[in-house]
Amino acid sequence: MIKTQIPEIKALLSTPRHIVIVPHKNPDGDAMGSTLGLYHYLKLYNHTATVIAPNDYPEFLKWLPGDDAVMIFENQTEESRTLIDNADLIFTLDFNSLSRVGAMSEALENSEATKIMIDHHQQPDDYAAYTYSDVSMSSTCEMVYNFIEMLDDANKINATIATCLYVGIMTDTGSFRFPSTTSRTHEVVGCLIEKGANNAQIHNNVFDTNSYSRLQLLGRAMQNLKVLPEFNTAYITLSQAELDEFNFKKGDTEGFVNYGLSLKGIVFAAIFIENHQDEIIKISLRSKGSFSVNQFSRAHFNGGGHDNAAGGRSDLSLQETIDKFISILPQYKDELSQALKAH
Repeated sequence: MIKTQIPEIKALLSTPRHIVIVPHKNPDGDAMGSTLGLYHYLKLYNHTATVIAPNDYPEFLKWLPGDDAVMIFENQTEESRTLIDNADLIFTLDFNSLSRVGAMSEALENSEATKIMIDHHQQPDDYAAYTYSDVSMSSTCEMVYNFIEMLDDANKINATIATCLYVGIMTDTGSFRFPSTTSRTHEVVGCLIEKGANNAQIHNNVFDTNSYSRLQLLGRAMQNLKVLPEFNTAYITLSQAELDEFNFKKGDTEGFVNYGLSLKGIVFAAIFIENHQDEIIKISLRSKGSFSVNQFSRAHFNGGGHDNAAGGRSDLSLQETIDKFISILPQYKDELSQALKAH
């Protein structure tokens, strides 16, 4: 989005509209923080706004203000379709391809509503009338802050909006550890705290509410951790049987992949999680330095994301997926070695 388009968007928002706000499938902290932050902002202007998530999201995000108003397309399909059909505006946040919303994609594609995309992932599609895309941004939540600021409404950000936006910035930057965390990111976070975001409480709500079964699952994941020193790579596997054994709930494996990346000499880490319901192996990839897991995932595992954090999927069995992953690594040996030296 160029700033010359802001007057057009201001005009669109100048009178109350029917608005739908959509995060990607399997929403994370940035997806829910950005959609709910924008939701609370739009409600200030008496818009009829609804957040419709493609499917459910982790329990550690259910405390977010506005959670009780979120609709789940998977569970409330007909009501969601009606809202999408009747929408004047649709905001799509934290994704840039309609394939990322699963079964919702058809309803969004068929909608005649004006679409506005706000996202920080690479290679955006061109489905939106207005696109604010910036891969250098730490998070979509930081971009929503900028968007509100571009609308000359930074003074309208209250404690509720600030809380939502803080969550997404905190989670997508790995608690401000990742290279995407800039001085501007800290400036925005400082403003959010001034507006009423309780940073200590937010951190506790997201990270310090483990269940006993989740910690047991983490223990099993650590038992399954394998290191491939010749490729500076580590990976974790979790089978459906192991997930079931420890009463897996959505979000329980969040952050597990980072344990592999924390090992000395490792610049590439992966976790492979079996999902019988969707008949796929879900893959999360992380890297340090110059090694792009976005390119790796796009090339081999039907995914993508950021240079140092990406996701993918495999239709093979868990073991076949691991075998494929290991067989690919020799192609990247030099890149991985260079990434370690540079890091």
